[in-house]
Amino acid sequence: MNFPFGKVVAFTALALAAVVVTASFTDLSEQVYAAIEKKYGKPARVRVYNWQLIMHELAESETLTDNQRIVKVNDFFNQVRWLSDMEHWGVEDYWATPIETLGTNGGDCEDFSIGKYFTLSEAGLDSDKIRITYVKALDYNQAHMVLAYYSSPGAEPLILDNINKTIMPASKRRDLLPIYSFNAKSLWLAKSRSKKLKADSQKNLPQWRQVNERMLKELN
Repeated sequence: MNFPFGKVVAFTALALAAVVVTASFTDLSEQVYAAIEKKYGKPARVRVYNWQLIMHELAESETLTDNQRIVKVNDFFNQVRWLSDMEHWGVEDYWATPIETLGTNGGDCEDFSIGKYFTLSEAGLDSDKIRITYVKALDYNQAHMVLAYYSSPGAEPLILDNINKTIMPASKRRDLLPIYSFNAKSLWLAKSRSKKLKADSQKNLPQWRQVNERMLKELN
């Protein structure tokens, strides 16, 4: 994953995209399944079906804790093969939808984080508790993306990652330097994680808008 750390300051002026998926991925139609099988093959249909089972289990359970939910989702997406965007899509930076990730059985850090985010959100976890987070992976000296879970607004986040697959508090992940985070509603800089940035610009985060648009098309 390539990310221009020198341009981090520019994100203070960004507003998140207005296009955010509102349709449900928990009950895919046979037409959608048929399209997945036609495009990616029968194993892809099975992977997406298993994804649906996970979401139904999480949504319907009255006994699972948030921690148990995030472990299940983290483990599920971390089974997918890691592939660079160039190897996978032929471009330097591509944010895949969960169906694209599971359909091709491949993805990189942003694809895993996006998949985990939408799965937990669709399964009923309060979306205010989860943020897709850009970090620098210090051991690799490169940009990386993880999903952060906050049990409460001021709590230390737990990190869902595909490099270190064990969910740990952020303070234990000294190999990660946080840069900024976002979800469907807001944007935060790492130094003020509890303070939302003012979104008074009509600019947006293009990759986030595009992945949401493709998700809507997949449902139709």
